[in-house]
Amino acid sequence: MRQKRYKRYSRKKYKRSSKVLILILCFMITEAIYLGWDAGYLTTGPLSSISHSIAAKAQDIMEDSGAADFIAKYLSFLPDSKENITLSDIPAYSGSPYIELNGNIPDFTEDELQKGPYEYYSEQDRLGRCGYAEAMIDRSLMPTEERGPIGMVKPSGWHTVKYDCVDGKYLYNRCHLLAYMLTGENANEKNLITGTRYMNVEGMLPFENEIADYVHKTGDRVLYRVTPIYEGNNLLASGVEMQAESVGSKELRFHVFIYNVQPFVSIDYANGNSWLENGE
Repeated sequence: MRQKRYKRYSRKKYKRSSKVLILILCFMITEAIYLGWDAGYLTTGPLSSISHSIAAKAQDIMEDSGAADFIAKYLSFLPDSKENITLSDIPAYSGSPYIELNGNIPDFTEDELQKGPYEYYSEQDRLGRCGYAEAMIDRSLMPTEERGPIGMVKPSGWHTVKYDCVDGKYLYNRCHLLAYMLTGENANEKNLITGTRYMNVEGMLPFENEIADYVHKTGDRVLYRVTPIYEGNNLLASGVEMQAESVGSKELRFHVFIYNVQPFVSIDYANGNSWLENGE
């Protein structure tokens, strides 16, 4: 009995489809590494428009091979792209430590607001810069001990420099993205950025106190996210985007951008160098 022979072109199509699929996945991973995304970003964050275009084209090429079904299933795990704020959306600093964004309304989804207590810190990128940090804050996350030392951490763009015009003399603080009083996270390099004393105390602290006071008073949970915003490859963030919303009541809610500036001091955000504006 003659053995049945299969058409060779089917195997070639499958091989070609597999190679294209591997190239697509390699491109996505390379893109994530190059842009400094954390390892989980491929399954929790949006693909870039380039990746979507390549994936869409590949899906057309492989529509008769069965690999397209795999691509479709892979893409189904990725949420729709969401535009993050960019510095082009932010007006220049004009005397206030912060501005409101999106009418002061955070952009959390209802699903995000239903999660239990947790905290998350992005992996640092290839330049050693922190990404966003977020937490569903309740009393169980808040510390019961005094904060320990953090001087061993040197965030990107760090300099130890003093000016008489700065409260406390030191221009830069090691600024917690998620304040210690909210999560008890202390010397975590994924949670500390180089920020001016002005940004830390005048900008971030009042909002952090607002969250802490609300949670202590009501016992309710608050979803909180802080995202450093960098221009290009600058080591110093231009500022941080802060969003918070109390679960259920929406009694506490804000969405702001805090400027990483210091009055009377000029800063080179590429490397953290600074000088007095009067040139002294």
